[in-house]
Amino acid sequence: MSGIPPFRVLRAKPLWIANGVITGVLALLFTVFYVGANIDPVDHMKNLPVGLVNADKGAAVGGKQVNLGAQISESITKSTVSGDKIDWKVMDEKEMKEELGKGKLYGALVVPADFTSSTVALTGAATTGTPTRPTLTVLTNQSAGSVGSGLARTATTQAAESASLQVGRELNAQGGSGQAKLPAAARVLLADPAAVTVKDGHPLDAHSGLGLTAFYYALVLVVCGMLSANVISGQVDHALGYTHNDMGPLRLHRPLIRATRVQTLAVAGTLMAGLSLLMGTLVMAGAVGLMGMDASHLPLLWLYSVCAIAVTGIGALTLLAVFGTPGMLVVTLVFIGMAVPTANATTPLQALPGFYRFLAEFEPLRQITGGIRSILYYDAQADAGLTRGWVMMAVGLAAAALFGFGVTGWYDRKGLHRIPVGTESEKTTAPA
Repeated sequence: MSGIPPFRVLRAKPLWIANGVITGVLALLFTVFYVGANIDPVDHMKNLPVGLVNADKGAAVGGKQVNLGAQISESITKSTVSGDKIDWKVMDEKEMKEELGKGKLYGALVVPADFTSSTVALTGAATTGTPTRPTLTVLTNQSAGSVGSGLARTATTQAAESASLQVGRELNAQGGSGQAKLPAAARVLLADPAAVTVKDGHPLDAHSGLGLTAFYYALVLVVCGMLSANVISGQVDHALGYTHNDMGPLRLHRPLIRATRVQTLAVAGTLMAGLSLLMGTLVMAGAVGLMGMDASHLPLLWLYSVCAIAVTGIGALTLLAVFGTPGMLVVTLVFIGMAVPTANATTPLQALPGFYRFLAEFEPLRQITGGIRSILYYDAQADAGLTRGWVMMAVGLAAAALFGFGVTGWYDRKGLHRIPVGTESEKTTAPA
């Protein structure tokens, strides 16, 4: 054994430089991904989908048919105040409810059927009693994401309040001196005639985490697949005799079983697929059975959970097989660092900078979250994110297989075989 004190390695500049570069880059990247994505969602917001429903039936005023709801809708859609931050979707009530029920809208503004008649009634209010204000309804949608729903609520409320003031100005201009004969309360209301109420457009069950259980459940699936890949990769290497296995103070080593890199990846992938059945079952049992998470379509949720863990784990095993030790850093960046900010859960995609929206197109957590959200909140509707989730998982699995077996096969053909630790010469032995 060498008599060199172990702490002398701290004098080696390459040790400090190499680890400093790796840890520094990792710290910087996580800062950019997490803080950069969420530092100013309002400024980055672009085309946030919000519904606009005009159910107003209008009313006859002075022998002329008037529809204030139509005027409000036209004013909002033509307004340049919000620029391209809000994408107003003009639709009827049925379509609006369907879109809210699929998570395709973050909110909506509804002009009721009696809006014009109620507003016009203020101009002829009696001298006694309190005039009744017409109402504009702002609908939120936490199931699509709490931050996105909050952004939509703010923008929609501002639009409703501005519309009310505009209607008030028009009524005062049309009424002229006649408005002076109205009661004081009526004149005040006439300047800002509409009341704005806020309601939940797609109510969730109590144990739905305010619309975040889908995200956290999906995150658990991804983390299980990612961390399990690290464990399985190490255990397969140990079972084949290529690495030691330290258990506390004990170091265990098994006899060498020669295996190509392709064979090693195939063994690890098979083990991951089998253990995903166990992990998916336990994740669902823990979330629904132990913690009481609201969930329906349990067989579908179980199948989706198993497949999500399997695909994530096989993808992580591929990166570990291709990149070796640095592969775990790559796995962490791909499945956590770049994935969480782009998952369309905490911050909507429409409120992210362009680079992060690009990442979201293929980042696995976003695809998995969309499928889980459809199962938990939207009655497992295919076009509410479930179809995209299945398709992207299939694409991810195919890409992982092609990349993993393609690169490891190339390593094998080039003679870049693995070398077992602790021996100068190798012996092929049967397993103990």
